[in-house]
Amino acid sequence: MPKVKQEVRKGEKEDNKLKAAKQEDITNANQKEDHKLMPLSTSFDQSEILVSTQTTTQLQNPPSSPLLINRNVLPSPPGVSTGGPPHANIKLRKAQVQTRLHSEDGMAEPTNVFDDEAKEGEAISTLQAAEPKPAEGRFIIRDLATKEPNPPQKPTENIINTKKMVTLSKEPNAEQTPAEPRSVQQMENDTTNPMEQNKIFPQQPQVTKTSADPRLTTATAPSPGPRKTNKGSKNRTRKKQKKQTTDNKTQKPQKEKKNTPVYFPFFKDDYCPPECACYGRVVQCSDKGVQQVPYGIPYNSRYVLLMNNHISSIQLDLLREYESMEFLTLSNNQLTDGSIEGAFDGVPALKRLFLDGNLLQSVPTDLPGSLEELRLDGNHLRVMSETAWTCCPGLLVLSLSNNSFGNGSLPKDVLSPLCKLRTLNLNYNRLTSVPLGLPTSVKELYLKGNYIKEFCGGAFSETSELAVLDLGANRLTNKGLLRDALLNTTHLESLNLEGNKLKYVPRHLPSSLKALNLEGNLISAIKKSTFRTLKHLEHLGLARNKIFKVAPGAFRTLPMLHQLDLGHNALHQVPRQLPQSLHSVALTHNRIQSVPRDAFCWRGRSLSGLVQVQLEHNLINMGNLDAQAFRCLRGFQVVHFY
Repeated sequence: MPKVKQEVRKGEKEDNKLKAAKQEDITNANQKEDHKLMPLSTSFDQSEILVSTQTTTQLQNPPSSPLLINRNVLPSPPGVSTGGPPHANIKLRKAQVQTRLHSEDGMAEPTNVFDDEAKEGEAISTLQAAEPKPAEGRFIIRDLATKEPNPPQKPTENIINTKKMVTLSKEPNAEQTPAEPRSVQQMENDTTNPMEQNKIFPQQPQVTKTSADPRLTTATAPSPGPRKTNKGSKNRTRKKQKKQTTDNKTQKPQKEKKNTPVYFPFFKDDYCPPECACYGRVVQCSDKGVQQVPYGIPYNSRYVLLMNNHISSIQLDLLREYESMEFLTLSNNQLTDGSIEGAFDGVPALKRLFLDGNLLQSVPTDLPGSLEELRLDGNHLRVMSETAWTCCPGLLVLSLSNNSFGNGSLPKDVLSPLCKLRTLNLNYNRLTSVPLGLPTSVKELYLKGNYIKEFCGGAFSETSELAVLDLGANRLTNKGLLRDALLNTTHLESLNLEGNKLKYVPRHLPSSLKALNLEGNLISAIKKSTFRTLKHLEHLGLARNKIFKVAPGAFRTLPMLHQLDLGHNALHQVPRQLPQSLHSVALTHNRIQSVPRDAFCWRGRSLSGLVQVQLEHNLINMGNLDAQAFRCLRGFQVVHFY
C-alpha cells in the first residue's frame, strides 16, 4: 500500500507541473494579445496613463489574503480602429500568479498558488473595449476579504517587487465628445458570481498614490482635459493648507490667554513681600530702607514690624483690611500728622501701636477703639487735647517721653477719659510740676528728666492707685517737696528721687514704700529716726551723696531691708548695727579705715544673713582689722576688700 500511495503522489505532482506549465502559456498568450489590442497611435488628449505591471516573487510564504486586480484601459475613440483581432472581451482568471519555491532534496519545484487558496478568493480582470472616449482609466486593487479598495497592508519579509511602467501618449481631439465609460466588473471566487460595478466620476483628476506596501501601488489616468486644471487644484489645496496653518498659529495665543488664569498672590495667607521676612503670622520688615508700607502683606498677619525705615505716609484705608493685626510698629520713620490722618481709623483688632521716632507734632485723633498701648516717644508733640483720647477709652499704656510737653500743654483733667490707664510715661519733657487731674487708675507715673521744682499736694486723689513714681533727674529740693505731696499715695511702693537737690532724707514718706532711691543728691548725714516709719522698705539707695556720718542703729529700724547702697560717699567706718535681714551692702569708694565689732555681729552668736560685703577702694589696713568683727559671717569669702 505505501508504494501505491507514493506512486499516486508522484502522479499528482506531475499533473500539477503540467497544469502550471499550461497556465503559464495561457497567461503569456493573454499578455501578448493585450499588447496587440492597445494601439499606440491614437488621437487622445495630451495626458498620460500610467500602467503598472507588478510582478511579485515570494520566497517562502504565500500572501495572507488574495487580491483582486481590476485593470481599466482607455478604449479608442469612435472611428479609430484598434488594429487587432476582434478580441473585445478578454477575461483573465487567476491574474495573480505566484511562484512558490519548495526545497525538497535540493530541487526547487514551482507549484500553483490557486490549488487550495483560490477557494478564499480569485482575481478576475475583464478588459472591455468601449466605443466612445472614456473619461479616465485606472487600476483598482480590492481586497476580497474586506472588500475595500486599495487596502493598506503591512510589508512582509522576503518579498521582492518589481515594477514596469508603460506610458501611452494620446493626442487631443476637440471634435470628439466623451461618452459615458463602461464599468469594470469583478467576480469573486468564480465567474458565475455577480459582478460589482465601480463608480467612476467623469473628468475628475486623480493623483497617483503609492502605499506602504510596494505591491499595492496604483496608477490612475487623469482626465483628457488640459493639465492646467491639475495645477490649479494643487495650488488651491496648498493655499487651503497654508490658511489652516496660519489660522492655527493665530489661534494658539488666543487659547493660551484664555487658559492661563491671572493669579494675584498679594495679601494671601501664604504670601510674603520680597522686602520682608515672614515667620508664621509675624511679618518682619524692619531695617529694609523701604519708603512705604510694602504691598501685599497678608491680611491674616498679627504682628507687623516696620521700624527703622523711611516711610513717610500710609495709604488711606489700607489697614482696615487687617482684621487680625494686633501689633503694628512704625518706629523711627518719617511720618507726619497729615500723612497718617485717618490711617488707623477702623482697624478692628489693633492693640499695640508704636509711632515713636517720627515727626508728629500732635496726638492723632482717629485712633482705633481697641487700642491698649500707644507709644509716641521721640516726636515733636506739644499739644494734647481731651478729644484725642475719647476714641480709645480702653488704653492701658501711654508713652509720651522725649517730646516738648509743658505745663501749658497739659491742662487739668486732659487725661480723664482714659479711665483704664495704668502706665503714663512723660519722661524728658518740659514739665515744671506734676500734672494735675490724672486718672486714679494710673499705677506707674514716670516724670524723669523734666524741670519739676515743686511737688505740691492735690496731685493725687484719695483713691489713687499709684504704685511707682519716678521723679528722678529733676530740680526738687526739700522745700519743693511739700509735706502733703505724697499724702494720698497709700499704695506707693517705689519712689525714685535720684538726681535732685535734696540735702536730707525727706520726711513724711509713705509707709508702704519698698524701694527708695535717693542717689545723686546732697545728703550729708543720716539720723537715727530717719527711716523709722519705713517698716516695709527692702531696697535703699544712698550712693553718690556726701554722707560722712551715720548714727549708730540708723538702719536698725528697717527690719525688711535686703539691699543697702552707700557707695561713693565720705564714710570713715562701716555703719554700726546693720540689720540682720541685710543680704548685700555696698561701701565702695569711701574713706573707711576700720570695721567695728558690732557692725555686722551685734545680736549674740546668731549668724548674719549677709552674703556680700563690698569694701573695695577704701583705706582699710588689713593688719589692724579685728577678726571678731566678722565672727557672725558665713566666711571670709563674703567680704571683698579688693
